[in-house]
Amino acid sequence: MSAFKKRLIFIAALTPAFAQNTLTLDELLAEALNSNPEIVAAQKRYEAARQRPNQESSLPDPIFSPGYASNGAPWPGARLGTEPTSNIGFMVSQEIPGPGKRRLRGEIASKEADAEFLQYEAVRLSVVARVKQAFHRLHHTYAALEVMSRGKDLLTTFLRISEARYSTGKAMQADIFRAQTQLSLLQTRILRMQQDRTAAQAELNSLLNRRPGSSIGIPMVGPVQPLTLPIDEIVAKALDASPALKREEQMIQKGELNVSLARKQLRPDYTIAAGYFNMGGMPDMFQFRIDIPLPIYSGRKQIPAIHEQSHRLTESRRNYEAARQDLQFRLREAYAQAETSFQLVTLYQDTIIPQAKLTADSSLASYQTGGADFLSVLTNLSSAIEYEERYHEEMLSYWAALIKLEELSATQLSK
Repeated sequence: MSAFKKRLIFIAALTPAFAQNTLTLDELLAEALNSNPEIVAAQKRYEAARQRPNQESSLPDPIFSPGYASNGAPWPGARLGTEPTSNIGFMVSQEIPGPGKRRLRGEIASKEADAEFLQYEAVRLSVVARVKQAFHRLHHTYAALEVMSRGKDLLTTFLRISEARYSTGKAMQADIFRAQTQLSLLQTRILRMQQDRTAAQAELNSLLNRRPGSSIGIPMVGPVQPLTLPIDEIVAKALDASPALKREEQMIQKGELNVSLARKQLRPDYTIAAGYFNMGGMPDMFQFRIDIPLPIYSGRKQIPAIHEQSHRLTESRRNYEAARQDLQFRLREAYAQAETSFQLVTLYQDTIIPQAKLTADSSLASYQTGGADFLSVLTNLSSAIEYEERYHEEMLSYWAALIKLEELSATQLSK
């Protein structure tokens, strides 16, 4: 293995002997799945939704109605036994929904609970993806800062050589100013990258539900690997496993049940009531009745409700089609990005960076002996630094695309 590739692996791993606080992705994911408040909230929403089906499929509570009727005085028992309309008693009534309504309401609540479970799965995938993205962004900042630090040392060496040549009249003062300007520009990029590192650390602390400002270790990341699954296979897995798509399917099924329930509303509910009344010395009185609503306004209530649920069912079906199309587009977009970034990473690693490094070393050596002009050397040194930065940017782009593929397809694609 070449010295350059060894150095690249060293940069990617970022595990110097003195670094004790290293960070692995598996550790972060385990902590996030256990502590992230979004996941816990989604889990509780699902657990709450699971309590609805039994409630919706149960009969309404019966009603107990004690009371009295009196004559000649307002208190209970007045003229009881002497007046036929005086009595003390009670009634019990029970509302009975139309046939099949309770079952449909329970099934609708079950579909809502299933949808909440799929939403919980989607939240888990989203949090996992965001943790991975923040982890790789943090790793990128360490790798980029290491490149910039070496570039700063290289430009500083070049500046000293230029100052030495200027002191002997072999270089112009403008050359020194140009080199100092490049150093200053590099320092601005270092400051910006340090800001990005702080932001990535803060995001990880937030996703892990840690105290703000908690210490975050140095990420350990291996080299990128080519995608082993073709895009059509990934799309097939996504169409079968995506929680977002499955949730849209549940909403269609819920819509179908809502249409059936709306049609059953044409059959009214009814209430059965029975009562006992003490008549004093007279024979006891018993009462029984059935209350049946008359749906004489069905043209303004029940029929429009059926049309409403039918339109909502059509909406759910179109939402499913839109989600299916969008999922396939986003998968293919991310796959193309991952393939392109992997090719660019390989090109930078195997060709561009080694060539740029050789060019920079050769031109710097020639400059010391007067064989190369200042501007070409500065350009070569700046290009070598820039290409290594782009290499790490493409690595980050590759991981971002891979993470998106995993989230959309609900499939583990990286080791």
